[in-house]
This record gives sequence, structure tokens and C-alpha cells, in this order.
Amino acid sequence: MDSHNVIKKPLLTEKGSRMSERENKYSFRVAKSANKVEIRKAVEELFKVKVTGVNTLMMRGKKKRVRHRVGKTPDWKKAVVTLGQGDKIDFA
Repeated sequence: MDSHNVIKKPLLTEKGSRMSERENKYSFRVAKSANKVEIRKAVEELFKVKVTGVNTLMMRGKKKRVRHRVGKTPDWKKAVVTLGQGDKIDFA
């Protein structure tokens, strides 16, 4: 897989910004079929940093109701990447 297809977008949340400041961890929305090795290689290639750990989570879609019909948002995959000492990613 291409690195741009593996990493879809960074997750910029309050919890994520605290994790990046305190623990040097960053969250990304990734392809559902991507594994930890592909995610590690993609982050290292795109951001030129050293990755020390990758944790993945399958996020279930939420049930949503529009008028009289009940639907569901799609399931997606989240990756929390731990960077090496001294490395940093700047999204701004």
C-alpha cells in the first residue's frame, strides 16, 4: 500500500493533543486493511520520524437517525503511534 493510502488523516482532538505533549503519542485515522507494520512504515516515510510503537483500534460506527429511518456511520480504524525520544510531528 502507498503511504498516503495507509494514513488517511491525523486526529486532532483535545485528548490527542494532551497525549502528544505528555507521552509523545499521535493519533491517525488509517485504512481498515492496514496493519501495524504498514502504519509504522507510512508514518516514518511521511513525517521523517522514528516510530517506537503502534497501537490500533477498530472504532465502531454510531447509529444515526434521519427522519424516520435509522442508519449507521461507517466503521473505521484508529492508530496511536508512539515516537522516539526527541522526535515530533507538527500538524500546524
